[in-house]
Parts: sequence; structure tokens; C-alpha cells
Amino acid sequence: MDGFDSEVKGKGLQAETDFSRRGFMMTSLVAGFTMAVARVETKIKVKDGEIPAYQAMPASGGPFPTVLVVQEIFGVHEHIKDMARRFAKLGYMAVAPELYARQGDMSKVTDLDGARAVMAKVPDAQVMSDLDATVEHMKASGKGNTDKLGITGWCWGGRVVWQYSAHSPLLKAGVAWYGVLGGPTNEMRTKHPLDMVKELKAPVLGLYAANDQSIPVADVEKMQAALKSAGGAAAKSEIVVYPGAQHGFNADYRPSYKKDAAEDGWKRLQEWFKKYGAA
Repeated sequence: MDGFDSEVKGKGLQAETDFSRRGFMMTSLVAGFTMAVARVETKIKVKDGEIPAYQAMPASGGPFPTVLVVQEIFGVHEHIKDMARRFAKLGYMAVAPELYARQGDMSKVTDLDGARAVMAKVPDAQVMSDLDATVEHMKASGKGNTDKLGITGWCWGGRVVWQYSAHSPLLKAGVAWYGVLGGPTNEMRTKHPLDMVKELKAPVLGLYAANDQSIPVADVEKMQAALKSAGGAAAKSEIVVYPGAQHGFNADYRPSYKKDAAEDGWKRLQEWFKKYGAA
């Protein structure tokens, strides 16, 4: 079950999930990226063809530090693109690949059940391979310095951050926003972050919510204990829990948005990337 589930219980799906019909009105803040940032819909060459991606970087100069921007359950929608542009404003080459592209067109999904059905078909192994291909894309472009590689993601993507930090020897640092840590496994999800602690190759900063109904506090506590005892990159990793926050506290298009936690998390992310060589 994805962490987004807890937000929609008792609130009605349309209010939480129908972002495609709302259209994400572009504010003056987003418009302010136009002059300084080069944005483009691009294609990533993967093992079985191509997948679409959203790419943002400074309009001139480079090569830039690189960051993988990993989507929520609903794909690379306007909020995720906005996060990529924020990184570009900081001097990064940021790429958000459409990691569900083979399984479904997320631009046509307007309810939680539909999103969950697509997500359930996406194998972890495919995601890791696609992220590796995205790193190669950034390097081959001549604009991305993959010696300074970071990753961040939210909700479904938060879990992916932990996974990729255990997968890639190139990664310098990861920041996981309220990603699921444990739970049942299957042929698509063979391991969860709690099973991968000793495999971490890069330190991860976990940003979690005290009132998250889908990620048990017990799981967060288990992860904190496991990180401390594992050594290596795991021992350098940290978890911050925000009092009063709910799952999705960084998503400024949802009722769960919590401004102070979101801003603090963004500040901590920048410091984390600088500390561990991803900036």
C-alpha cells in the first residue's frame, strides 16, 4: 500500500487526487523560473527503448551537479516538475523520469485506485535500471557532473530513494520524503528499506511525519535503530520526524501541506547534499 492512501481516507478522492482536471494554475513563482532555467521534456534511453522525462537546469554554463527527482504515486505531474525547477535554480541538472511509463499514462489517471493499479505493475528492478539510465543520460549530455550525484523523492519516490542508495555506487547522497520503510513483499517489491540498511552505499536523510497514518512510527523507530547499528553509509544516515505533520507535508497542492516542515526539509536537503558531495 502506498503512503498516499492515508490522506484520502474520509476526505473524498476528488479533493485529493484530481490534479489533472485542476490543471495546477501556474503562479508568478513558477513563472519566475522562465528566464534562469532551461526546461525540456526529454527521452531517456533504457534497456527496452525510451521513457519520457522532465529535465531542468540553469540556462547556461555547466557541467552541473546532478539530481534524480523521483515522482510520487501520480507520476511526473506539475508539482514534481516544479521541484526539478527548484533544483535548477540552485545550479543543478535535475531529471525526473516517468518511471511508470511502460505500465500506464499517468496524465490520464484521476483517482487513487487507478494510480495504485499502475504502480502495482512497476517492478523495483525496472526502476533501478531506469534510474541508472537517467544518470547515463545526464552524463552523456555534457551538462551533468555525475561525480556529484544526489537523489530525492516523495511518497512512492521516498521508498525508491532508500532503494537506489543501496543500489548505486555512484550516488553521493539521498533525501527520502515520507517513503514507506517496510511491509509485505512480492515479485515486484522484493525488499523494503528496512531490509536494505546494511547495503546502503550513500547516506540518506529521511524526512518523516509524526502523524503519518500509513507509515507506522514503529517502522521509523526500527529504521533509526538499524541505521545506527549498521556502520558505513547507514551510520551517517539520519531521520527527522516532524511533529504535527501528515504524509505529503511537502506537497503544496494538497491539504496535508505543512509549510514550516516543507521549508525546513528543503533547507536540510540542501545542507545534506553539500555535506556529502552532491552539490
